[in-house]
Amino acid sequence: MAFIKKKTFKKSKLKRKKRVFRKKVCKFCVDRADLIDYKDISRLGRLLTENGKIIPRKINGNCAKHQRYLTKAIKRARQIALLPYTN
Repeated sequence: MAFIKKKTFKKSKLKRKKRVFRKKVCKFCVDRADLIDYKDISRLGRLLTENGKIIPRKINGNCAKHQRYLTKAIKRARQIALLPYTN
């Protein structure tokens, strides 16, 4: 029996729309914040997941310097019981 070969198109040949990604800007650099206060619960709470994990910098767009300050501030707030460890 002879098999009929079907034409297949590679994904690279198909026309696809290219996504244009906008680079995320560090919120703390825009505000020119030198220190991140551990007592500012409203700002720190937005950078935590529902489970209480710290959102990585790749997702929230912080620079490396401010992400380090942010983690220290969140850990200090957790020790004083201003923020929960888990929900």
